[in-house]
Amino acid sequence: MTPDDSASVQRPRRATPADAAAVARLLHAFNSEFSTPTPDPDELRARLGLLLAGDDVVGLLIGEPAGGLAVLSFRPNVWYPGPVAILDELYVRPGLRGRRLGSALLDAACDLVRDRGGELMEINVDGEDTDARRFYEVRGFSNTEPNQTDPMLYYYREL
Repeated sequence: MTPDDSASVQRPRRATPADAAAVARLLHAFNSEFSTPTPDPDELRARLGLLLAGDDVVGLLIGEPAGGLAVLSFRPNVWYPGPVAILDELYVRPGLRGRRLGSALLDAACDLVRDRGGELMEINVDGEDTDARRFYEVRGFSNTEPNQTDPMLYYYREL
């Protein structure tokens, strides 16, 4: 079994503040791969060191060394008794794709939300990212409200 193969049989684990550098490297690689602006990994590491110490932001890592991650943010919501989670990021290094690591990370993220009493997980996906849209849709996520056909849209404004 090669080091890459060993990652495929491991279960995701929760990232701790000690993992902040690994999470930062993966997030930086993710944004760089898709030509998205990204802070320097050292800046991300500093932020993550603080965030991963709490319960509002959770990182999940898979593999040793970590080859994939999921990052979730939890918040209260008026429509649900438990927290609502947003899957901020899901990333697997290119050489490790196709080994179900992304599925394992997504399953672990859903389990974590349910374990916390959550009933809803939200994901924002770029409209042109058909691979990501297909990945989530095959796993039961939808961009329409129940009994509706128009897709939901995500709006944002940096303040």
